[in-house]
Amino acid sequence: MNKVRLATVWMDGCSGCHMSLLDMDERLIELVRHVDLVYSPLVDAKVFPENVDVTLIEGAVSSEEDLEKIHKIRQRTKILVSLGDCAVTSNVPSMRNRFKVEDVEHRAYIENAQLNQQIPHEVIPRLLARSRPVHEFVKVDVFVPGCPPSADTIYFVLTELVSGRLPELTGKTHFGS
Repeated sequence: MNKVRLATVWMDGCSGCHMSLLDMDERLIELVRHVDLVYSPLVDAKVFPENVDVTLIEGAVSSEEDLEKIHKIRQRTKILVSLGDCAVTSNVPSMRNRFKVEDVEHRAYIENAQLNQQIPHEVIPRLLARSRPVHEFVKVDVFVPGCPPSADTIYFVLTELVSGRLPELTGKTHFGS
C-alpha cells in the first residue's frame, strides 16, 4: 500500500494548528501507518519536495517569502488544505493591515527595541503590504476553520483525505476557538 505523502507548513501564524495536530496523541501512531510526513516544522526537511499528496497550510501569507513558498507548495501539492483561521481568513496576522508596513516595522524594530534599533534588511523576510488568506493567492481544495481547529477535526480531515475522500466539514468546524 502506498502511503500518502503529507506536508505541513507554518507561515504567518502562532503554531496553534500544529499544536492541535500534535494533540491527536496516540491517533498520530494510527496516521503514521498511512502517511509519510515529507515536510514539516516537525521534521528536518529543508526543501519542500515534489509530488506531495496533501499539504496542510497554517498561517496567512504576509511576507515575500510566504508568497514565494505558497506558489511552490501549490505547484507541488495535489490537495492543499487551509488549516485554521489565519490560513482561511488571515485572522490575527491581518490586524496589521490597517497600518503601513513602514509603521509596523518602525514600531517593532525601533520603538520597542532596547538594543540594535534598526529595521532589518537581511534574514527577516520583507512584509507584503497586507496579510492575506492563502486562497487569495492559490487554489485551496479544503478549508478548515478554527483557532485552532480541534485535534478531532484535524484527525477527521486527515483520515478522510487518506481514504481518498474530500472531507465534508459542514457542522464540524467553526471560526474561533
